Amino acid sequence: MLGIHGDNVPMNTERPAFVWTIAGSDSGGGAGIQADLATIQDLGCHGCSVVTTVTAQSSVAVTLVEPVSAAMLMAQLTTLLSDLPPKAIKIGLLADQTQVALLADWIASFKIHYPSVPVIVDPVMVASCGDALAVDNCQDIKSAAKSALDFKPFKGLIELITPNVLELGRLTHSDVSTKAQFAAAALALSQSLDCSVLAKGGDVSFGCTDILDDTHAQTQTHANALDTAYKSNGWDLELAEDYLVCRQVRASSKLHQNGRFWLASQRVNTRHNHGSGCTLSSAIAAVLAQGFVLQDAVVVAKAYVSQGLSAAIGLGQGPGPLARTGWPNDLSRYAKINLCDGNFISHHLNQHLDVRCDLVATVLSATDQATAQVRIASTPPQNILSHGFKVLDADLGVYPVVSDLTMLEGLLAAGVKTVQLRIKTDISELTTAVPAESDLGKSALSRCESGKSKSGEPELIGSELEAQIQTAIALGKHFNAQLFINDHWQLAIKYHAFGVHLGQEDLAVTDLAAIQAAGLALGISSHSYFELLLAHQYSPSYIALGHIFPTTTKQMPSAPQGLAKLKHYVALLQDHYPLVAIGGIDLTNLAKVKATGVGNIAVVRAITKAKDPLAAFAELSQAWEQCSLSEELAVKHELDAKHE
Repeated sequence: MLGIHGDNVPMNTERPAFVWTIAGSDSGGGAGIQADLATIQDLGCHGCSVVTTVTAQSSVAVTLVEPVSAAMLMAQLTTLLSDLPPKAIKIGLLADQTQVALLADWIASFKIHYPSVPVIVDPVMVASCGDALAVDNCQDIKSAAKSALDFKPFKGLIELITPNVLELGRLTHSDVSTKAQFAAAALALSQSLDCSVLAKGGDVSFGCTDILDDTHAQTQTHANALDTAYKSNGWDLELAEDYLVCRQVRASSKLHQNGRFWLASQRVNTRHNHGSGCTLSSAIAAVLAQGFVLQDAVVVAKAYVSQGLSAAIGLGQGPGPLARTGWPNDLSRYAKINLCDGNFISHHLNQHLDVRCDLVATVLSATDQATAQVRIASTPPQNILSHGFKVLDADLGVYPVVSDLTMLEGLLAAGVKTVQLRIKTDISELTTAVPAESDLGKSALSRCESGKSKSGEPELIGSELEAQIQTAIALGKHFNAQLFINDHWQLAIKYHAFGVHLGQEDLAVTDLAAIQAAGLALGISSHSYFELLLAHQYSPSYIALGHIFPTTTKQMPSAPQGLAKLKHYVALLQDHYPLVAIGGIDLTNLAKVKATGVGNIAVVRAITKAKDPLAAFAELSQAWEQCSLSEELAVKHELDAKHE
C-alpha cells in the first residue's frame, strides 16, 4: 500500500488528530479554507472546516465578499463539536464584528469543556492580491481595508495571534515603521489580548504605506529605495524576520514560556505567496494538535512555509499558492533563534553564580568571574562560537549516566568507551544518589537552588566535589574513554575532561567559549524542536533528545516526547550530529527506540538500579547491536529486491 506521497512507506492507519479551520472560502483555492485543509492534511491531521465567509476570488482580485448568517456559523460549530472535537483550532477570515463577538462567546463556552485545546487567530484583512476581505458590513472593499476588526473579545481565550506588519499596526493603533517599534507593538498586543503573538515580518515593506499597492510590481529604483528603508529601520532585506512573544505557554520550560525571540530565515525571492499567512497559521495548529509545544509549532510551521514558497509555482495570472511539500526535514529551512530577553540570564547570574559559591571560587578568580559574567550576558549564542565543538571519534552507542565513582570505574574497566558522570551538588547525595533520566539535562542552577540549607547557604562542599571529578577524569584518561562531566564545566576545564554535558538553562550562564578553547566536547540536552534548534546554534558534539518515556522522578514541565516526536527529531538532525535518546529506555522498549533511526541511547536507571550494573550494560549493548544488525539486514534486503 502506498503512502500519502506515493512512496513505498506503509499508510498510517492511526486515527489522525482533528484540526478545525474557521475561515473564509477562497474560490481560487490558494488561500483561506482551501489552503488550510491542504496544509492540515499535508502535515498529518484531518481538517474540518467552518465557513465564515464566501469570497469571489482569483489570483488577481477579490470581487465580492459575503458572510454566512449567524445561524449557519453556529450550526457548523455545534454540529462538528458533537462528532469531531478538535485538538486545535485555527481562526482566519472573520467578515465583521458580529462574527467576532459570536465566535468569542462560543470559544468561552468551548474552553469550559476543552481548556487545553489551543486556538490560533490569523487576523486576515487583505488578500495577497491587495484586495480587502473583512467587509465589516461595508460594500466598498477599499474603504473597508482602511479599518480593522476589534479582536479584544478574544482576550484570554486564544493561545496565539499571527498578524503581519500591517495588521499589527492596525490592531495596536501604533507606528511600526522600525524594527524596534514592530517588536514593541507585538509585546503590547500580547498584553492587551493576554496571549502569545507571532508578529510576521516576512512581508514588511516600509517603502510603501498603502496596503493596496502591488509590492511585486516595484521598479528597480523603488526596490533600491526599499533596501535603504529596511536598513535604516533595522531590518535585513535578505531575511524574513518574525517576532515571537510567548505568554505563559503551556507545557514549555520555564526558561521559554514567557520569552521573546526573533526568528530569522532566508527570504524566499518569489511572487507566488498566495495564502502564505493562512498556511502558516493552519500549520501551527496542525503541529500543536500532534502534541508539540507552541514554540515548536511556530518554528516547524515557519520552515514549512519557507519550503512551500521555494517550491511554489504560478497557476493563474497573479501570485500562485504555496506548494505542499510535507513535514519539513531540511535543517536549512528552519529559523535562526535569537533570544531577546536577557532577564533570565541576569537573574540567574546574580542569584546563582555569586562569588560566595565555593565551587566557582575554587576555579575562577573574582576578576575572571566578572569578565565571564559580562561576556555571557552580552554575547548572543550564535556569536559565541565560530566553528563548533569537538567532533566525536565514534558514536556513543549505549551511553551510561552514573553518579558513583565505583560504578564508573567498573564500567570503564569493562570496556565502556563513553560515559557521563553526573554528581548531585547536595553533599548528602554525592556518593549515593542515583540520577534520574529526567535529570540528564536538569539545570545546574535549579540543582544549586535545591541543594541549599534552610538558611539559604549552599550545602555543597567544593573540595569533595572537586576531588571526585578530578578522580573521574583521571579514570577516563586511564581507560582512554570519552568521559563527560555533567554541569561542572569549570572543573572539567581545570582537569582536562573529554567533554561537558549541559542542560538548556545552563547555556545561559556557562562560558561556552572557554569550554571550546579548552578543546572539550559538548553535549546539550533538548526537550523540543525549539530547544534542539537552540542547541544546534552552538554546534555541539552531540544533542540529547528526551525524555522519551515517562519517568518516576520529579514532574517535568513537558510531557514525554514519545517515539513519534523522536522520529521527527532524528529525521531533521541525523545527518548533522550524533543523537542520543534519553528517558525511561530499557530492554522492553529499546527496539522501538532503535526503529526511529536514532543512533545512541543514554541509560540511567536501567544500569544504576540493576543488581549487576555491568551485566545490565552488557545486555543492553548486545540488544542495541542486534537491533543495528537487523536494521542493516533489512536495508540490504530492500536494496537487493530493487535490483532483482
